[in-house]
Parts: sequence; structure tokens; C-alpha cells
Amino acid sequence: MDASLNKRLNDVKWGEYKIGNLFEKLTVTKAIKENVRKYRNKEFSIPVVYCKFGDNGIMYWGREGEFTTFENVISIVYNGVIAAGKVYAQKQATGILAESYFIRLKQHKASHNVNLYLVTVLEKVLYPKYSRDYLATWDNKVENDIIVLPTKNNKVDFDFIEEFIAELEERSVAELEAWLRAAGLENYELTKEERSAIEDFDSTPTISATLNKHISIKNIIGINSDALTDGDCYDYITRTSMDQGILGSTGVVKNAKLNPKNTWSLGLLQMDFFMRKRPWYAGQFVRILEPKNILNENQMLWFTAILNKQKQSLQSVLVRDVNEKLRNTIIRLPAKSGQPDYSKMATIISAVKKLVIKDVAEYANKKIRVAQQVIAK
Repeated sequence: MDASLNKRLNDVKWGEYKIGNLFEKLTVTKAIKENVRKYRNKEFSIPVVYCKFGDNGIMYWGREGEFTTFENVISIVYNGVIAAGKVYAQKQATGILAESYFIRLKQHKASHNVNLYLVTVLEKVLYPKYSRDYLATWDNKVENDIIVLPTKNNKVDFDFIEEFIAELEERSVAELEAWLRAAGLENYELTKEERSAIEDFDSTPTISATLNKHISIKNIIGINSDALTDGDCYDYITRTSMDQGILGSTGVVKNAKLNPKNTWSLGLLQMDFFMRKRPWYAGQFVRILEPKNILNENQMLWFTAILNKQKQSLQSVLVRDVNEKLRNTIIRLPAKSGQPDYSKMATIISAVKKLVIKDVAEYANKKIRVAQQVIAK
């Protein structure tokens, strides 16, 4: 950690606080399962938390006005096989379906940065302690737990928390900028060809084909995690949706198939497709998809987007029928002279990358300025 941050931590005083003395549990009217959707759209645009591990606890989306929402609060998951005790900072107006509740500070109007700090502290205490067999409910449980926070004059030092998180954010964003420069991504100006590809996107000629004409899908005999070896040469891919499907890394695994790079993995839990840039080993319930033509990275990303558009329809299909469903899926591709225009695919993806990088760079600069203002106070 940076020397100035270490100094801040060394100089700070700490105090123990009973959670129920600092926070209040909020009363809400919950969303109704039949009135929410798994995917966000214009109508269903309000995030709804449930017993979710990851994704900030958000599993559904609801309609405005149909349930109570709070913004800039903390949500706690009290039930769930792996989610009980997870804690999330909800910045935007958010509702609850079930298995969670909202809390907020009683005597201090916390910023999102302060809530991010508090979430880390709360989860460190709650997540190891609670489970589906010992629920993280509020009354006589979580409200009585103790957390440790920076203290000044016998009160929580929120100024320190605000400044500390702001400085961490400033340094993280600066590291992001340095990474963009090192990766050659600091140039986000569109070329004439890229600009034209984006402007003419809606009128681009297309051609239809079955997915099987361009991509093959195969079953894999997966390996269990206890077969992994020392080393980090290869990714170990499972059906998880977290971290691009990567559960860990491994060295060479004897008598196991090493899958090639420049392919896709399909996890048969949430039906997520991930492009694999490195050779990889598979766990259970994973499929491999391979391009039938040599594709560059941008072209691979184009097909990645097409594959992930199939996610919703695949979730209603039996696992045994997934391969056949994919093979017969009709896709549309940019075309030139009646053939797939792979060059156009690459150009459009290149343009999209630059547009995203531009947003990231502008966001980074803005966050650094704001963090510097907070630190300078």
C-alpha cells in the first residue's frame, strides 16, 4: 500500500460499535415475484435485490411505483445457501423481493463512498458468522454484532473514511489510466472507416445462417478441482458466472484434455458464454465452442455478443438439448457480395471498444478531480 495511506492507517484511532446503535433497519413494501423480470428493459428498470451472491445482490428488475425503494442505503442478505451475510451498497433507488433488508446510518447522511467502506466492515463480521442454518436477521442478531471503525472524539470519524476511500479511488483510477496507456488504448479517436461503420450500422447488409455453419459446439469431460496442480499456466473454467467463469488456475493436469485458446466456454448454469484467450481446463457442466474459420480478437468478440444473445432462450431448454438448440439457431451477420463480412465485424467492434474507452477515460479524469477535491479539504 502507498506510504501516505499507510500513515493514515497508523495514525487513526479505532473504536468498537454495536451495529444497532449506528444503523436503523428500514421498513419496506416488497416487490411481488410475478411483477418482476430477470432482465432490465425500459418498463422494468428498477433494481430488486434477493438472496444473490454477486451482482450487488440484484437478481430482478421491477416497475417504478410498485414497491418501496431507497437509494444510498446498505442491503443485507439474511438467507441463502451461499449469500447469507453478504452486504451491498445500493447507490441508486432499489427495492427488495425477499431474503434481504435495508439499513442506513441513524445520525449521519452517508455518501456512497462511506457506504462502500461500511459494507466491507459489515461483511467481514457477518458473512463468516451467518448461514442458511443461522440466518442473518436483524432483531437480536445482526443489530447486536460489533464492528470496528475509525474514531475521533468518541464518534465514528466519517471524514477519515471519506478521505481514505477517495484517495484509494484516485490511485485506482490513476492505475487504470496507466494500464490504458501501457496497453495502447489511450487513443480513442475513431478512424474514418470506424466512424462510417457505426453511422451506417442500421443499413449494413446482412446474411442469415445457422450458428453451426460458423461455430461448433462439443461436450467436454470435465475435471474436479482436486485434480488441479501447482502453477498458473492455464485457467480452470467452471459453470460459474463470476470472473469470466474462471474458478482458479493450474499447471498441467495429466490425463485431462487441455482446451485450446481462441474458443468459447459455455457454463450450463446461467448459460454464460466467455471468450477464452488462454488454453483452459474445464470443470463439470461446461461446453466448448470453436470457430470454424480463423478469427481475430475483434471478430471473436462479435460472435461472443451473438452467443450471449442466446442466453435467455437456452435457460428454458433441457441441458441435453442445448447443443442441438445452438446448432440450429439462426443468426444474422454483416454481409458483402452475399458472404459474411468479417472485416466489417472487426471494424465495428474496434469502434465500440474506442467508444467505451473514451467513456472510461473521461470517467477516470472526473473521478480523479473529485477525489483530489475531497482529499484537499
